[in-house]
Amino acid sequence: MAKIIGGIGASHSPTIAFAKDHDKAADPAWSPIFDGFRQVQQWVEQQQIDVLFMIFNDHITSFFFDHYSAFALGVDDCYVTADEGGGARNYPAAKGHTELSRHIASALVADEFDLSVFQKKPLDHGFFSPLSMIAASDTGWQGTVVPLQVGVLQFPVPSAKRCYKLGKSLRKAIESFPEDLRVAVVATGGLSHQVHGERCGFNDEAWDNEFLALLESDPEKLTEVTLAQYAERGGMEGAEVIMWLIMRGALSDKVRKVHQTTYLPSMTNIATVIYEDLGETPDVAAIQKYRDHINHQLAGVEKLEGTHPFTLERSHKAWRINAFLHQLIESEHRRRFLNDLELLMQEYKLTAEEQRMLREHQWIELIHYGAIFFVLEKMAAVLGVSNPQVYASMRGQTLEEFQKTRNVSIQYSVSGTSK
Repeated sequence: MAKIIGGIGASHSPTIAFAKDHDKAADPAWSPIFDGFRQVQQWVEQQQIDVLFMIFNDHITSFFFDHYSAFALGVDDCYVTADEGGGARNYPAAKGHTELSRHIASALVADEFDLSVFQKKPLDHGFFSPLSMIAASDTGWQGTVVPLQVGVLQFPVPSAKRCYKLGKSLRKAIESFPEDLRVAVVATGGLSHQVHGERCGFNDEAWDNEFLALLESDPEKLTEVTLAQYAERGGMEGAEVIMWLIMRGALSDKVRKVHQTTYLPSMTNIATVIYEDLGETPDVAAIQKYRDHINHQLAGVEKLEGTHPFTLERSHKAWRINAFLHQLIESEHRRRFLNDLELLMQEYKLTAEEQRMLREHQWIELIHYGAIFFVLEKMAAVLGVSNPQVYASMRGQTLEEFQKTRNVSIQYSVSGTSK
């Protein structure tokens, strides 16, 4: 059974990554940052932490406003550094814990959090600035991670209370995971700062100290603070500290603070804090009841013959071929699919099995493999194959046999052309 050992709060300012990459540890202007993170690094090593659950916000790098979610959970096996405008940081990728992330996703959705999930997205300094300082060596973090990106930049955003409630569900999710893991929940961001407008450069260290004191002893009081009040007290961008309430909500009521530092060198009051969890081991029966709750909505679906729910496992396994077929929404990809398929499949590094299934139009094999129907529908449209022809093939029937099972014999596709 997984166990939450404690919570970590850490700023994620890009200055942290800059100091790390430019060997500023001995520079008096920068050394307090390293001193604070060194305590975090030592605690993580001493506690033999296996997994870091990393709560952060993206800075309009990988998550843009064409689709902006309140909570987006990473469900991948690897996370690389993002290019934020001047080239990607030269830092090792972080290994994801896919099984735990899938379990947490199922649990949070079961608890009625409208969660989104992501794969194959590079992550920016919100994630990698603190992680690179927590890691014990320049080869990167040797354990695994589960990242949660919180959309705090485009309003409306989740309230402090909503973040705290998510943390409560996160605790149950982690504790109900069957594998023995030692988990630390890491909240990043803040403390007080503002980086835009005429108020740019605002800080309030008194508020930062009050926030940290309440976070430790009376976090529910912080859930009553509105986002406007967070902005007033800590700066507009400093309001991102509501993410720390996810971490605190994931801990029990009883915690022991073993470390805390703050340092204001420039724009952001940079902080590190560690809380050890003193909560009791959850009841075995209660854990099993919660697992049943997580699985309730899909219980019995496996009995539906010929039915293949598109789960996170299938999505991860078949990512490559689904991504390849999804690109058929682009005209140039369609052209090459029709005229240069072999080279195109090689460029996308499709396996021999994947290439064969596409080449032979093996619709049902592709479904069994993990392709979702709605990219096969696009492939059919490009090939000039109607939807009913695909349906018939998947049922092992001729088109005529399939049409006899319908009320009306019609043919159609999603193609926007006469084809």
